[in-house]
Amino acid sequence: MRGGRMGSLAASPTLVGAVTVLVVVVAVFLAYQANNGLPFVPTYKLAAELPDADSLVKGNEVRIGGIRVGQITSIDPVTIDDAPCPNDPTRRCRSQVAKVNMELNQDLEPLPADTTVVVRSRSALGLKYLELDRGSSSRGYKPGATIPVSAARPEPVEIDQVFNMFDEPTRAAIQSNLLEFGNALAGRGVDLNAAIGQLKPLVQVLTPVMRNLADPSTGLGNFVSSLSATAAEVAPVAEVQGQLFADLDTTFGAFARVARPFIQESISRAPAAEDTAIATLPTIRPFLTNTGRLFGELTPGFDAIRPVSKDLSGSIVEGVKALRLAPAFNAQLDPTAQSLLDFNNDAGVRGGINALNQLATPLQPFLAFVTPAQSVCNYGTLLFRNVSSSLSIGNPEATFQRFIVLAPPDAPNSEQGPSSAPANGGAADLLGTNFLHFNPYPNTAAPGQTRECEAGNETYIPGQDVIGNVPGDQGIVTQDQIQSQVQPAKKSKKKKGKK
Repeated sequence: MRGGRMGSLAASPTLVGAVTVLVVVVAVFLAYQANNGLPFVPTYKLAAELPDADSLVKGNEVRIGGIRVGQITSIDPVTIDDAPCPNDPTRRCRSQVAKVNMELNQDLEPLPADTTVVVRSRSALGLKYLELDRGSSSRGYKPGATIPVSAARPEPVEIDQVFNMFDEPTRAAIQSNLLEFGNALAGRGVDLNAAIGQLKPLVQVLTPVMRNLADPSTGLGNFVSSLSATAAEVAPVAEVQGQLFADLDTTFGAFARVARPFIQESISRAPAAEDTAIATLPTIRPFLTNTGRLFGELTPGFDAIRPVSKDLSGSIVEGVKALRLAPAFNAQLDPTAQSLLDFNNDAGVRGGINALNQLATPLQPFLAFVTPAQSVCNYGTLLFRNVSSSLSIGNPEATFQRFIVLAPPDAPNSEQGPSSAPANGGAADLLGTNFLHFNPYPNTAAPGQTRECEAGNETYIPGQDVIGNVPGDQGIVTQDQIQSQVQPAKKSKKKKGKK
């Protein structure tokens, strides 16, 4: 009676189609809701007060050490009556802060009470995320607690702050700086000649200078010995040094072509350039300081990105292609979301979801056992491929099933007729083949089994009966998986041949 009822349900196309549509709609609904966290997954809810939300929005990531540990669910303005004053932290003032509500991974509970928070840039496009610097206190925040604003650490210099330094006065000063550097070295030949003329007094007092150098207390002998040791170190690379001077000759030859008037003007205008630098560098110093701090903050990120730089480059290339298709996709999100919301609010749909949950509960053990046969061993794909291949030949009327008849060996207990025992040998020329090999329940990586794809991978062991699992580990690679691994290697060989 029960079997007949199940057969009638399976024979109803309307019911089968309705169940299929319901499963697809539920899957789409769960995927849409995944942006706000998967349902039925426990989280550790916490809030943090920030002096400035600094472009944070709902859905931004929360990270610890660069690893995503949660997301921001909402941001609310909050008034604090007893907060440190911005200009004088020792005083208490009334101020407006941003309260950031977070949902974190449950394994972070409890977060140490000395944890600090800071808003960081995720990219140069203005995306932000909230970084938690986990402390070491033995006390922790309970679920629903709020990290006070005193734990906020807004010291990092963001890229937009660096760009904001280039206001109109700064840009005008930089232009003036470049102009003065160019003018400082122009027309200074006469001054250089005058400087050479002033060397005459130096030559007149050269005698006492040489006397001082000859004095033992000067240590000139040690200096010469050090030069000798230096020359001994340089001797093995003398040829390299010789080539260096040859290259320098080429370089100076190139300079000779622009010595007049360009290099001459650069030298003659150097004093004016130095005066301009003395007046300008103090203004540039904050920019250089903030730039150094910025790159210091970015160093851990660069170190973390270096191992996956090639993957990031490929993802950016593919991301550009995806972004070109995003406008059309985004235009469909709003009506789709509204339809899903209307569908979700329908009372009949709620009852259907409950019925679907009741159906999924008894199916879960079955699916957990069957799923590895496809996800690990690829048996489902191989089954459909083989069925398609066996019916690939036909005529205008229909297709034919292909098969090959194999004659069993003529030996005792062979499979060509009734036997009193499993095939276990016979004639001398059949000793290696007339043995029964039968495995009714091979390992398919299912729960409780050895993690191997035994079906279709068993090796024939001559000279003995094998009933059940074949000894040894047959691995988890099946035919199509081998092809997918070999194919890229063939392509790379073709590319090398073209080069």
